[in-house]
Amino acid sequence: MSFKSLKSLLVAVFSVILIFFSNNAISQEKQTESKEPQIHAEPKKSVFDANEVIFGHVLDAHEFHFLSYKGSDGEEHHATIPLPVILYSPQKGFDVFMSSKFHHGEETHKGYELLTDEKIAEEKLDPKKYSAGQIVAINEAGELDNSIKVYDISLTRNVVQMFISLALLVWVLLYMAKRYRAGHGVKTAPTGVQNLIEPVITFIRDEVAKPNLGHKYEKYFPYLLTVFFFILINNLVGLIPGTANVTGNIAFTLVLAGISFIIIMLSTKKHYWGHIFNPPGVPWGVKIILVPVEILGIFTKPFALMIRLFANMIAGHIIIICLISLIFIFGSLSAGIGWGFSPLSIAFVVFIYFIELLVAFLQAYIFTNLTAVFISQAFEGSHDDADSHADPVLV
Repeated sequence: MSFKSLKSLLVAVFSVILIFFSNNAISQEKQTESKEPQIHAEPKKSVFDANEVIFGHVLDAHEFHFLSYKGSDGEEHHATIPLPVILYSPQKGFDVFMSSKFHHGEETHKGYELLTDEKIAEEKLDPKKYSAGQIVAINEAGELDNSIKVYDISLTRNVVQMFISLALLVWVLLYMAKRYRAGHGVKTAPTGVQNLIEPVITFIRDEVAKPNLGHKYEKYFPYLLTVFFFILINNLVGLIPGTANVTGNIAFTLVLAGISFIIIMLSTKKHYWGHIFNPPGVPWGVKIILVPVEILGIFTKPFALMIRLFANMIAGHIIIICLISLIFIFGSLSAGIGWGFSPLSIAFVVFIYFIELLVAFLQAYIFTNLTAVFISQAFEGSHDDADSHADPVLV
């Protein structure tokens, strides 16, 4: 609770500071512009846009972006890894090219355009229909062509990073299986990577699977182990600068929660549905209220799994980016304040970063443990299962 309270407090404090100084900087800029004659107007100094930086990090993209810098020519350069863009249009067919062809949204390619926040604002596009990072078709005049439907099936950074995490997961599990087949860890003490991974596997078995699932734990243990390591690897890889926050994507957590929901439903018994539609020992007047609540509870369980993982992982990334952004926000007001605040901001970033390492393990454990709890609730209650496992306790 202390870590969660600290994180919530930091989000609130720095959000207020962010809004206050952003508005203050913008208002000062507008006042300066209004006082100067239009005829003597100079090129406006670019204002640091914290929203663009934050959402550019947590949202999906067609490239891995590591940093931006100004070269000796005064132009802004970007250190990125472009990814393949795969588009399909009923009118134009398939098109495959690298995202670098768009030059970060500054150019068009093959009649397609990568939207940015600036273009959406300049062309006054509906933000409900268009968003930054979306690829749209344009006509020969360079204008948006709504008659051409574009289906984007590109390998975005979330997809690529998920494949990388999946490859790491398969390698770890196959390596462990190979070591055990060779007798390592059975006849001799585990060493190397096996010595690091084996305690985690034992922990999931003894502290998650067995207490909640009893003698049936072997049936569900492969799934619990897989989902734990898959979430953990994605959490840890997402903490590397320049990578994607896959577990902070609601679509990712939705799929994981959906898979858990299917397994929970396949584990149900007649006794489970009897308690849902006809709770024993409850007056009929209360059943009218209780039954809809129980039915709703079937869907709130996977919903809780989805939101819990998504919210916790995206919150940590936003806090870190906000802390770094404060340096540039203060620097836009005064270079001295910006440099003076840098050590404090970096210290907080390092502190939150270590907390996020703990959260990476904690959220993988909570998702796995709650999945085991919900599965046990699906088949518990019958006489043959009454003494097979301990009563599950939510964390």
